Amino acid sequence: MIHPTLMERLDPITPEEKSILSGGRIDPTLYSEGEEGVFNAKKLLESGKLISLRPHTRFVHFPEHTHDFVEMVYMCKGKTEHVVNGVPVLLREGELLFLGQNARQEILPASKDDLAVNFIVLPAFFQKTLELLGGENTPIKRFLLESLFEEGSKGYLHFQVSSVLPVQNLVENLIWTLIQTSSNKRNISQNTMALLFMELTNHMETLVFQNREEGALVKIYRYIEEHYRDGSLSDAATELHYDLFWLSHFLSAQTGKTFTEFMQEKRMAQATYLLKNTRLPVEDISRLVGYQNKSYFHRIFLKNYGTTPKKYRDQI
Repeated sequence: MIHPTLMERLDPITPEEKSILSGGRIDPTLYSEGEEGVFNAKKLLESGKLISLRPHTRFVHFPEHTHDFVEMVYMCKGKTEHVVNGVPVLLREGELLFLGQNARQEILPASKDDLAVNFIVLPAFFQKTLELLGGENTPIKRFLLESLFEEGSKGYLHFQVSSVLPVQNLVENLIWTLIQTSSNKRNISQNTMALLFMELTNHMETLVFQNREEGALVKIYRYIEEHYRDGSLSDAATELHYDLFWLSHFLSAQTGKTFTEFMQEKRMAQATYLLKNTRLPVEDISRLVGYQNKSYFHRIFLKNYGTTPKKYRDQI
């Protein structure tokens, strides 16, 4: 549960909520300008800011809308009921919901005991996150980034992370940073958000899948992350309880890539990380990422990066 000091700051009834409890309705001018049904960052962010935080307005139904920003919703206590892209989403205490700019969201009325906070975030704020996640271009990281930041994406991510202490601590730190006044607030909050995403990549089992196909893809991506050194398509099929032929066809049909290509991507990403950040001999790196034949590792590396592992390290 969120720290009591933060709860005291976030929980009081707001003037907008008092108006609603007195029989008023949502004032659309607080959220939108121009196109109806689109919530605008200009209305919810101070000029020059890339991120803001506000308690979710309770006691009222928010009809379906989209945003021109990325929204992150954190449930401090109680629950809120959403409909995202036509799919019911129940957000419970300690859970996170990320919404891409084109995701369609409807929110049912919340009670006094249901406290959520909404993070209004411009895409530019995620530069540090993109740098960290993109540094090692793996399928599971690409999945997270494309779900929220790909142009035209209607993606959303629902993480059931109430029992994941590092995630809870990072969200609490982010809230605390944003409600305080400090000279380096943006830098701290950007780094905290980047760490939050890094932590979430380690807890993909908490992600609620939007459909069966998405669930299957994420399971395959997780298998590759964990078994890239010595995994195989047949072992993946056995461990994930999929038919071997179906798994091969499904992955190619959904992504345009084979299982082998994904394994190779992950191995190369890990190899470049080790070349950049360690002084391990190239031969040792070859073995560590799953290539027992050093010559074959060199050929694959040259094909992917246009240079040898040694020259790649020297250029860095």
